[in-house]
Amino acid sequence: MNRHVIISGCSGGGKSTLLAELATRGYVTVPEPGRRIIAQEKASGGRALPWLDLAAFARRAIEVAIQDRKAAARTDGWVFFDRGLIDAAAALEQATGELVVKAFNQIHPYHRCAFLAPSWQEIYHRDEDRKHGFLEAIAEYERLLTIYPRLGYEIVILPKVSVLDRADFMIDYLEHAEGVSLSAT
Repeated sequence: MNRHVIISGCSGGGKSTLLAELATRGYVTVPEPGRRIIAQEKASGGRALPWLDLAAFARRAIEVAIQDRKAAARTDGWVFFDRGLIDAAAALEQATGELVVKAFNQIHPYHRCAFLAPSWQEIYHRDEDRKHGFLEAIAEYERLLTIYPRLGYEIVILPKVSVLDRADFMIDYLEHAEGVSLSAT
């Protein structure tokens, strides 16, 4: 059974907050590659930033996501990813037209249930690392809504509820889907 669960969806939709809650419950979590890359690029004066060079940024995100998957392979329990390889490959396709999503997914698939955070204007905000607006976030979300099912994933839309209820929803959903208890390691 694949225990690598992706949390994807709309930028600013509460994914990182949900991941933090899962971590407090003892689950292994992997932060979003994009935020880590932005911090590194800004610190080094690099240009692989989504607002400067989306293709270079996406390529770096793919590299980081593959490293994350290799590290997670050494973990026996459930691992929750904030975005990941499919999102990075989708960004590269958007930027360059290179068709890479399917190939990367075949090599590094996630759990069959992909959890997507919907657009949620009430909690969306820009910051110095999220420069795009809400309409661009919605467009990205709509692309992901078509990509994940095309790859064979069951899309599970996260409810617009408190982070505690959202985490409970996710765990309950996976427990019912797998027929096992999702104990944290």
